[in-house]
Formats: sequence, structure tokens, C-alpha cells
Amino acid sequence: MSNRIDLTFEKLRKEHKKGFIAYITAGDPDLESSFQVADVLEKAGVDLLELGIPFSDPLADGIVIQQAAQRALEAGASLPKILDGIRQFRKRSEIPLVLFTYFNPVYKMGLEKLIIEAAAVGVDGILLLDLPPEEADSAAILMKKHGLKQISLIAPTTPEERISLICRNASGFIYYISREGVTGMQQTVASSLTERTELIRSHTALPIAVGFGVSDSKQAAEIAGVSDAVVVGSAIVNEVAKHSKSPDFLTQIEEFVRPLSDAIKSVKG
Repeated sequence: MSNRIDLTFEKLRKEHKKGFIAYITAGDPDLESSFQVADVLEKAGVDLLELGIPFSDPLADGIVIQQAAQRALEAGASLPKILDGIRQFRKRSEIPLVLFTYFNPVYKMGLEKLIIEAAAVGVDGILLLDLPPEEADSAAILMKKHGLKQISLIAPTTPEERISLICRNASGFIYYISREGVTGMQQTVASSLTERTELIRSHTALPIAVGFGVSDSKQAAEIAGVSDAVVVGSAIVNEVAKHSKSPDFLTQIEEFVRPLSDAIKSVKG
């Protein structure tokens, strides 16, 4: 069976469209609600969903996602419960799913066990945030064996030699972090974006998704102009935090996300 990530990017290419990737923290504000948010994101035009696994010491994340992880953990979220939630979600959705996780929860469960269970419930790829590329060979072999994509990060400070190394094991797509520092909404798009995406393209034929700091439709369209997909995380997670206790919680999320989707889709590939 073809991987949903590959199929989605193939479809986007044929339609000359750019992809919209959304990040949410699984289990925020609670497990059931987070998958209801996933339903709304798909309805609003998201092409691929990154599910963040809540972790108590999220080194690369700013305050918005740190607090989301804390809310999820306090609500009882765990990796096994999230995998079970994905199993239920797969009964109603075929949107590609990527687990976005630090290595600690993976180590606790066991890398091979996670990969086998993730594939069984319908995960399409895993992004191991803090696994160095020098240590990624065994993970790449296991993911390929079980039909998953190993999504890899490249930073603005990554030297070219290391970009080449990262691209060697990557599959699905490359996630380019457009800024130094931690996650969080920004007012402007990084000036080096075009130069860096061109450099990455010289080392891989994989689609390039760009994220970190995208907070409005104007920025989303600007980034779509130089990438294959735009990742929006903190801005959506912030909306979840703001409206989770509201009776029209899901409507508020959809109304925030749809203009982002429209902006990204307005850019021709």
C-alpha cells in the first residue's frame, strides 16, 4: 500500500497546489477534543497533520506548545493512549499523520515497538526531533520496513555537509525550520528562506515543508511561494488554548484555519 504522505504530495503536484501541514499537540485540551480538532482541520483544508506527543521537557518548543504539552499530560495523555486515539480516528479519516516527538517517550516504549504499533494504527511517518542524523540509520531501516516515512528537520544553521547527511535518510518530506530558536508566532518571514530552500533542493528531490513562526495568511502565502508546503503550529495551538472552554470551540478553530488554507492554496505550484 502506498504511503499517504507520498500520495498527498503527488496529488498536490498534479494539481499545481501547495500543501498545508498543521501541528497540534495530541491530548490538548484532552484526548477526545484533540481528535475533534483534527477533524475540523481536515475540513478546513489541511492536507497533512502533525501530532505532537506531549513531553515534560520540550527543548525546541516555545511557551505556547510547552503549555499545550502540560495541559495534555495533566489530562492524562500518554503515547499508548494517543496511538489508540489514532486507531479510532482512522475509522473516519485518511489524512496523512506524522508523529512529532522527542526521543524520550520513544525510548521508554522502545523504538521498534513504537514503529510497529504506529504503523498498525495508521500513522504515516515519524519525526524524531532530537535524534541526531548520525544515530538515525537504525530508525530509518525500521521505518522503511514497516512502511513509515522518517521525516527530518533542517535548521537555518545546518551546514551543507550536514544537510547532505540528513537528506540521505529522510523520506516523505523535509521539514525546514525557518528560524533559529524555539517555536512561536513571528511577525515576519525569515530573509534567508529562498536561499536555504534552494540549497536543500540541491541535495534532495523530497518536498520541502517550511514552518516555525507562521502566524497569519500573508506569511503563509509568502512561504508557500518558495516551498512545497507550509507548516502552522503554534498559531493553531494558541487558538486551541484560547477557545477550548468555549461552546463554539471547534467553530472558532475552523474560522481561524480556513483563511490560512485559502492563502496557501492561492499560490500555484
